[in-house]
Amino acid sequence: MGLISAELQEQLNTLLLPVLALIGLVFAAAVDPYMKKPVKHVLVAIILLVLSIVVCNCAGNAMKAQWSPDDWLLQTGQTAYCYIMRPVVIVLFVYIVWDSPLRRLFWIPVALNAALYLTAFFRGWTFIIDRDSGLFFRGPLGYAAHVVCFGLLLSLLAIALTQFKGIDRLIPAANVIIAALGPLMDSQCSMSGTVTFTEITTVFCCLFFYTWLHLQFVREHEQAMVAEQRIQIMISQIQPHFLYNTLTTIQTLCLENPKKAATITERFATYLRQNIDSLNEARLIPFRKELDHTLVYAQIEMERFPNIHLDYEIEDEDFLLPALTVQPLVENAIRHGVRGKDRGQIDIVTRVADDGHEIVIRDNGKGFSAEEAPRAERTHIGIQNVRERLQRLCGGTMKIESEKDRGTCVTIHIPLGKEHA
Repeated sequence: MGLISAELQEQLNTLLLPVLALIGLVFAAAVDPYMKKPVKHVLVAIILLVLSIVVCNCAGNAMKAQWSPDDWLLQTGQTAYCYIMRPVVIVLFVYIVWDSPLRRLFWIPVALNAALYLTAFFRGWTFIIDRDSGLFFRGPLGYAAHVVCFGLLLSLLAIALTQFKGIDRLIPAANVIIAALGPLMDSQCSMSGTVTFTEITTVFCCLFFYTWLHLQFVREHEQAMVAEQRIQIMISQIQPHFLYNTLTTIQTLCLENPKKAATITERFATYLRQNIDSLNEARLIPFRKELDHTLVYAQIEMERFPNIHLDYEIEDEDFLLPALTVQPLVENAIRHGVRGKDRGQIDIVTRVADDGHEIVIRDNGKGFSAEEAPRAERTHIGIQNVRERLQRLCGGTMKIESEKDRGTCVTIHIPLGKEHA
């Protein structure tokens, strides 16, 4: 004979899956690196409450199987606990989807429901547990918890539909429907299992809400990273030495050539404005806009360094690309390539390729050898940022070819189908 009866073994097998799922969810939520702490604490509280309800309900079924009149107080407390905690779980779900001081009002019906079911110890208004048989009998107010839960679920549905848009409202709304189906299925079921349909659907709601929250916070994290990268790009483009040197040039020209000083000041203001605008530009921009920004920068530098010349041959401009793509490469060509040449030459060429669009930026500057290439790409302004944004935003690539004392050629390729992305 086994130590565990077949009936008890069947109950434990039924209980095992939701308990393990809830324990796994607690661990996953606790170590989730993306979820904010306040939301994480609420979600962990929900999961622990649902776990306590499932275990408490299982313990109640075990007491019914081997009933003793001495168990009356414990059975009454177990039943009251389940009715009291189910509305609490729904309110905590509200706390997840709605960050508003008004959500505290939902604790009023929860408190009234708790006070009502605590009367079961001395009144039969909600339910009574027969002392002799251990049978459950519903009182005249026995469906109070169902009414409270239904009202809270309707509120949760309304909040989900008004606070979120598109697919973001799908999981909260679906969870409300799933949670409402549990009691309905229990009411149509003639047998009482170890784990009720209400508890099973609540476990699924916890799982779905965790998935939804995780995806929400991952998306916020990615957006924050993109915003941080844009700030880094801008900082890399507006170097202190460039600001200082340009302002010094303007100061000198104010005394020697005020008209020219005014022209450079206007170009410098345009350059700064375009760089700042690029921070808020998450989409691809027309090539012509990027070229205009590059020319403004180049004109400022050519005023300071008359030995620098820039020419461009535009055969193709009907495509889009990430902001601050060409300008950083031209800046690298000036700073690290042609500034010290007697005649520094930079050429910008665009053309249609077989499978996309090509932009070529070449110079006759110092260049670098193959051995120096990795270090040059790390130290030159914005090279890695440009490469990463090309790949991420439009599937583009960037190829750098350089020969020491002969110059550098950068070729950007943007695939067809992205020119109107």
